[in-house]
Amino acid sequence: MNSSSSGANQALTPVAPSARLFGWHNHASLWFSLGVGLLVMQVGAYLVPALGTREALLAIVAGSIVGAGLLGWVAKLGCDSGLASAGLIHATYGSAFARLPVLLNIVQLVGWGTFELVVMRDATVAIGRQAGGMAAPGWTVGATLLWGGLLALLISGSMVQVVRRLISRVALPLVVLSLLWLSWQFLGMAHAQGWAGLWQRPGNGGMGVLPALDLVIAMPISWLPLVADYARYGRGGRAALGGTWLGYAIANVWCYGLGVLVALTLPSADLVTALLLAQGGLIALSLILIDEVDNAYGDCYSGAVSAHSLHPRWSIRRWGLAMVAVCTVLALALPIHDLEPFLLLLSSVFVPLFGVILGRLSFGINAAAALARARAIHWGPVAIWLAGVATYHLGRLVAPDAGSALPALALSFLLALATRPRGQTPAA
Repeated sequence: MNSSSSGANQALTPVAPSARLFGWHNHASLWFSLGVGLLVMQVGAYLVPALGTREALLAIVAGSIVGAGLLGWVAKLGCDSGLASAGLIHATYGSAFARLPVLLNIVQLVGWGTFELVVMRDATVAIGRQAGGMAAPGWTVGATLLWGGLLALLISGSMVQVVRRLISRVALPLVVLSLLWLSWQFLGMAHAQGWAGLWQRPGNGGMGVLPALDLVIAMPISWLPLVADYARYGRGGRAALGGTWLGYAIANVWCYGLGVLVALTLPSADLVTALLLAQGGLIALSLILIDEVDNAYGDCYSGAVSAHSLHPRWSIRRWGLAMVAVCTVLALALPIHDLEPFLLLLSSVFVPLFGVILGRLSFGINAAAALARARAIHWGPVAIWLAGVATYHLGRLVAPDAGSALPALALSFLLALATRPRGQTPAA
């Protein structure tokens, strides 16, 4: 990770060309790895039995393509401009107002980092019990501190080297092998139980396809405020777009689909327990658990970049260590269980937020130049964002079966594009 000198705001300064080391495979490896996680599988398991198998698969594929496409689009903006997510927010909404969404981003990243630590802690304890140990209550605290300490160690190093060496070369092959093994095992269970019956199984009507699409899109959308923090170290915008889109879409479809498959073949209130019951599940789950570290690392690193944009006297490294400390304490103190409302609330804020950013800064606009001439508050984008948030929540109240994410995204993007200042055109 890069440190900053006192007063130098790296989050609002484009990355120098000499520091742009990520190629297509680095973007794809990073976002495939970040797209894999126990949380994703758990959310996939939420889709059934409310939806039928075919409807769940439709929502997973469509939601992953759309959500990962948005990630890729923002990655291209970050790579082309060299700006972090906080820089894109400042360029769009103004330097004073941008503090609000940046603070919201920090809060959500603290929440996600805490979630990841809790998931890793609980999975570690479950694996330990399965292996014959970790029965004492103190193991819960010990496992939390262990993962928190590992995060602190990673956050003290270089982010670029973590991505290029640890994730691309070590974590990615291991997690692919574990996913292949678990998929093989649960597909075998599905075949033994009668694949045709599982494939044609209807839902119980607790959720429609469009609300399920919202839930699938919510996972990649939660990464929108982070993606530019990494993509700005890319060598080219097209590589950032393609690598991010493909890597995350494959991981999202695979993990959501595996969650549905586990819920169909081995229903359980605890996904980790269900995975452990598969042959070789202990080893496969352990490998996925190791990969889960990069999700928590991504939350803490991006939270540090956002916090540094507000208070640059603290380096990104120092803010990262503070993020790890806060997440570890919260993981020890707070019971965190229900994910769905949290995911949907995040979507309601960040879908229209980045819809406006995409409408204002896409199609040849120089985001770095827009940041340089940003005023304190850009009232037009602020109003459009608020209208997008209202559209999201009104949609859930008025037409709950029609979905909310895509209408809010379309409204905010089109209004932002249509009201772009005359001087902010590709020709200019």
